[in-house]
Amino acid sequence: MQPYTPEFARARLSGQTEDITIGKHRYRAEIEGQTGRVREDGPEGRKTYPIEHVMGGKNVYYFLTPLERGRLQVLPVAYDVRRKEWYDTAASGVRHFPDRPDEAIDWRERPYTFNTSCYGCHVSQLATNYDLTTDTYHTVWGEPGINCETCHGPAGEHVRVFKQTPPGQTPEDIRIISTKKLTREQNDAICAPCHAKMIVVTNTFQPGDRYFDHYDLVTLEHVDFYPDGRDLGENYTYTLWRMSPCVKSGRLGCLHCHTSSGRYRFRGEQANQACAPCHDERVKTATAHTHHAADSEGNRCVSCHMPTTDFARMRRSDHSMRPPTPAATRAFKSPNACNLCHTDKDADWADHWVRRWRSRDYQAPVLRWGSWIAAARRGDWSRLGEMLDYVASKDRDEIVANSLIRLLRLCGDERKWSVLVRALADPSPLIRASAAEGLGDRPAPGSDEVLFAATTDEYRLVRVRAAAALAHLAPENLKDRDRRHLERAVAEFEASMNARPDDATCHYNLGNFYMTRGQTERAVRSFETAIALQPDFVAPWVNVSLAYNALGEHAKAEQSLRNALKRDPNNVPANLNLGLLLGERSRPGEAETAFRTVLGADPNNAVAAYNLGVLLADRRLDEAIAWCRRAAELRPDEPKYTYTVAFYLHQRGDVEAAIGLLQDMVRKEIPYADAYALLGTIYEKQGKTRQAVGVYNKALANNRLPEEARYQFAVRLRGLSSP
Repeated sequence: MQPYTPEFARARLSGQTEDITIGKHRYRAEIEGQTGRVREDGPEGRKTYPIEHVMGGKNVYYFLTPLERGRLQVLPVAYDVRRKEWYDTAASGVRHFPDRPDEAIDWRERPYTFNTSCYGCHVSQLATNYDLTTDTYHTVWGEPGINCETCHGPAGEHVRVFKQTPPGQTPEDIRIISTKKLTREQNDAICAPCHAKMIVVTNTFQPGDRYFDHYDLVTLEHVDFYPDGRDLGENYTYTLWRMSPCVKSGRLGCLHCHTSSGRYRFRGEQANQACAPCHDERVKTATAHTHHAADSEGNRCVSCHMPTTDFARMRRSDHSMRPPTPAATRAFKSPNACNLCHTDKDADWADHWVRRWRSRDYQAPVLRWGSWIAAARRGDWSRLGEMLDYVASKDRDEIVANSLIRLLRLCGDERKWSVLVRALADPSPLIRASAAEGLGDRPAPGSDEVLFAATTDEYRLVRVRAAAALAHLAPENLKDRDRRHLERAVAEFEASMNARPDDATCHYNLGNFYMTRGQTERAVRSFETAIALQPDFVAPWVNVSLAYNALGEHAKAEQSLRNALKRDPNNVPANLNLGLLLGERSRPGEAETAFRTVLGADPNNAVAAYNLGVLLADRRLDEAIAWCRRAAELRPDEPKYTYTVAFYLHQRGDVEAAIGLLQDMVRKEIPYADAYALLGTIYEKQGKTRQAVGVYNKALANNRLPEEARYQFAVRLRGLSSP
């Protein structure tokens, strides 16, 4: 980060000779003269934006301009240092997903606001000074760029004691954090906040602190990673760094290869010496290991183990340090080191050579867990058993296991709960936190007990995730000790959400927390704040409608959903909740349209299929049965769906088909009282008293049925046995 000056422009930039067109607007940087500016021409006429700051330098230069309410905004044109050309800033950030389209974000949106998105990684001692009531920034920072205090902490006392110490002497306490006294993990944690795709938990990190007390980490559940973990979008390095076998060995830290200012310690002919302490023999005989000539790029360790790819005109190296996996390129379309250099060859060619050179099939594990990640992303749980076994295994990779745990939130299979409960005892605070978050989706057997324990975990990240997961519990019903622990963790959770008061997602998450706690009016305020900060963020519109509905303000609920659909007409949650709301308000025609819109966008939405079936039952019974059957097939774990199919079959006169479904539910001891009641009633009407008695006895024996329901079955039995 540096101020823009004419001297900088003359030394570092070349003039922009052609406009860059973005939608209906044309942009050109004008850098001649004493001031720099970017000119915008469009339907509204001409406007100019002064360039005040420059950010970057190794790969690109971004330019910042002041906008209203104290915002520093990244301008729509940037400069490619290597190619010496101007380009469209936002268009360079489009993700080239193998299976979906992406589009550029408008340059005026919050993701390009320096005060919140770039945060403190380009300047030192930044304070955003954001005022939520006026949505205004008064941002200041100590110095542009990264200064000494970033890694060593506040230096005021350090300067004072040295001024007071006689020349030639060193004070006993130098009153500053010495990185020499920190562990490898602590030193890495200093670098990590600016080199991680992460989520802020606090704004109070100091050198020497632990990363997971202040930040969460995005892993391979995010589509900015290919399923095998290679970089697709903007990921920085820390996630893949934690996958590196060299790092996991405990022998490699950031400062081994880099100086504290980020420069390389090993350059040119010395590049391979970075690996020599652990791989001396391979470094000495590099050509035999690499199968490349001694003076070639292919003979450098980093060429194969830290291949470089481009995103948004920036080069980034893969810090997982894994060997080339061209077989993963075939499976997931991810990049591999061989073909990044040998662009005239394909992955089959590369795969042939690595298999010829290495007898051990080192690619197999990557293909295996990469296929799990890919399957989980698309909701395919046919290999769930393998995924769960891996998460629970002792030799699991932290990042892979964490990714699977987060993706399991999309899975409705009951088998996952016991694995998540066990994962709360995992050595990794990242995994423990993700397991706690997953257990919050639905109270599961044994989960509350381990979540209470997690509220006293040594890591803050685990405690705040456990607090959110326990939002469904009423504090007044808890034991004193549990309540105290939970209240402390809840306070940390709320503080973590308020650490970024200008972030709509934080207010949205707070709203969800308050909704679960039954604090509906607080939820409304949080959702409305999220909407005010980011009106095009659809999720708060949807969830505030649920809060309004809970308060009995149905008109506001409907309007919120309509507002969501203005922004995203095919949005599944908005249409689904609108359908439910309209159904409750006796507007079946509009509700049907909403449910059909959901199923057009998401044919596997069981909730929409079921509710559409129920909606159609009094008009088109055959279609109703088909939709309810579809819901039951999609969610065999939801007994209400199967029961409803049986109910409508019986209503249509297909009594034997209904009996078959109900008998299956009784045989499996599914705890759904209506299934026992309907089957028993059918038998009674058929005069099959013995069979009805058998059903009611099985209901009495099913301890998973509510006590009140079992009492009703006991009453029925007494009635059948009476003369």
